[in-house]
Amino acid sequence: MQTQLNSVADVIRSRRTNLRIDRDRAVDAETISELIGLAVWAPNHRLTEPWRFAVISGDGRARLGAVTADFQSEMGMTDPAKLDKTRNKFLRAPIVLLVASESAADASHDIKVEDRDATAAAIQNVLLGATALGLGSYWGTGAVCEAAAVKAMAGFAGHAELVAAIYLGWPIGDVPVPQREAPLVNWIAS
Repeated sequence: MQTQLNSVADVIRSRRTNLRIDRDRAVDAETISELIGLAVWAPNHRLTEPWRFAVISGDGRARLGAVTADFQSEMGMTDPAKLDKTRNKFLRAPIVLLVASESAADASHDIKVEDRDATAAAIQNVLLGATALGLGSYWGTGAVCEAAAVKAMAGFAGHAELVAAIYLGWPIGDVPVPQREAPLVNWIAS
């Protein structure tokens, strides 16, 4: 696939959350594989490679919604409108990429924290790569990341921690880039 990547700074500055996605236009497996290939270049201090991925497409998205809504119901959610919204939310994009952090089952707390941080960096690589390739993306969390049944559906180990449900697809129209405030920085010279 021939891609033209902008400078890193341009991609970072143009990255924005975008759920205005053509839900019927497929994202090919080669593109998804390219994004996952970028993910594994994230910093990983102990070289544990903790990131795990599951690509959800087609009818799997409705199944993901049903499993997540069932979890919400088990947790006491009774509002039918909210449960219905959950059942349908993953249909907003042709691809939902589930990303989990999986440390060794007996890993220390410090290693689990480092592994989760490395997985978050891997997710950022996916999001920036999606932007560079012209895709819209959205990093979702919440009930989908808390449900054990979602981890099982994705084939992740029971002790893995789901970190993101990334919606991916071809954008419909332009989404304005939000303005960012200058960061708070403490400069310490001595």
